[in-house]
Amino acid sequence: MGVRKILVVEDSNFVGTLLQEKLRRARYTTVWTKSKAETVELLDGGGHDFFCAILDFKLPDAQDGSVIGEVVGRGIPGIVFTGDLSTEVRDLVWAKNVVDYVLKDNAYAPDYLIGMLKRLERNELTKVLVVDDSGFFCQVIANLLKIQKFKVFTAGNGREALAVVAQHPEIRLVVTDYQMPEMDGLQLTQALRAKYAREDMSIIGISAKGEHIMAARFIKYGANDFIIKQSFLTEEFYSRVNQCLDNLENIRLIREAAIKDFLTGLYNRRYFFDVGHKLFANMARQNITLTCCMIDIDFFKKVNDTYGHEVGDLTLRHISDILRTRMREGDIVARLGGEEFCILAVNVDPAAVAGLFEDLRRRVEEAPVNIGGGQQLAVTVSIGVAAPGAYSLEEMVRMADEQMYLAKKSGRNQVVVGEPVSCLRMEQGGAVSCGGAAAGTGRPRGG
Repeated sequence: MGVRKILVVEDSNFVGTLLQEKLRRARYTTVWTKSKAETVELLDGGGHDFFCAILDFKLPDAQDGSVIGEVVGRGIPGIVFTGDLSTEVRDLVWAKNVVDYVLKDNAYAPDYLIGMLKRLERNELTKVLVVDDSGFFCQVIANLLKIQKFKVFTAGNGREALAVVAQHPEIRLVVTDYQMPEMDGLQLTQALRAKYAREDMSIIGISAKGEHIMAARFIKYGANDFIIKQSFLTEEFYSRVNQCLDNLENIRLIREAAIKDFLTGLYNRRYFFDVGHKLFANMARQNITLTCCMIDIDFFKKVNDTYGHEVGDLTLRHISDILRTRMREGDIVARLGGEEFCILAVNVDPAAVAGLFEDLRRRVEEAPVNIGGGQQLAVTVSIGVAAPGAYSLEEMVRMADEQMYLAKKSGRNQVVVGEPVSCLRMEQGGAVSCGGAAAGTGRPRGG
């Protein structure tokens, strides 16, 4: 996606410098102008692709906030950074179709701005559905959401909405009116909740003033929030939308924390065995095939002892990125602990197994770790691949671990693939008879 570029329009040297530094630390690039005239000249010159603009309301040559229209009118989302919160200014700001405004009255304001920019980046990947039989009101809501960079879909009634959701199951927020033909908002909410839990999709109900009981009914049918059309305020609407999506994001982060390794972002040991047992059971029913491999970083203790644990952590993340990139989305790539990783690869052609993990070994060998100061650290891995024929996931992991130990013993930076083991499972008695090469034998490959 690249580094995002932010336009900063601010006449105060202190505030402008502070914003530039905060944005740099947040990995944004900036262009800073100090007046309306300078800003217009910059934009008229073209050649800039701004992700967003942070706009001071009062400038030396534009005390009335007119710079907002100059920027937003060119399709650049704007966040107003102001010290004035009068009703007049607030109404004028919202009339300009800005993303939001932030007050300069506290030291946390720049950090809040950064949080808003990060939210806009997430919004670009977030799909939202607006459902209303009134084309006018539906478009009003859709346009407000597009200002905040959401991917917006629309529907005229509940049945159309369900068809849209079926085509785009990643939709995370539905904003729906109550009174609609064919299927009303309450019926739509019920239908959506039958497929999507509250932690997977948020629903905001909308209805006309006077239907006092409707808010309670929407909530009881599964909606997360409710808005009355006649008292609709843009600022309130954005706050409710952001609160609903923040709740979903927080739940997602909690879920990830439970199944992901905090350092590398790979799956953790718990997730590996939870999902691995299900995959193994599926393999036992002959629906899929599984290949298990263990990976260990060579001489990792020496890396920590020589360069420190910070470089050790950098090395772990580096190796993890290679594993994540090389394997497919359906494969389970996990850090089991320390410098050990384990992969469960689904439906790999047996003839391609050795080549797959040899390629993985070579990618690590050819990609040194950048440890700062222009220095690079060469690292290698030893890989063991389990032989077919294990009668449990735990045995499969143990077999892969034994092959990995052989790779270490044979000189490291190698792939060892176990010899096939033929097994006959007795379904009733549970006994297992195995013949062929014993698990743990293998032959070095690569290196």
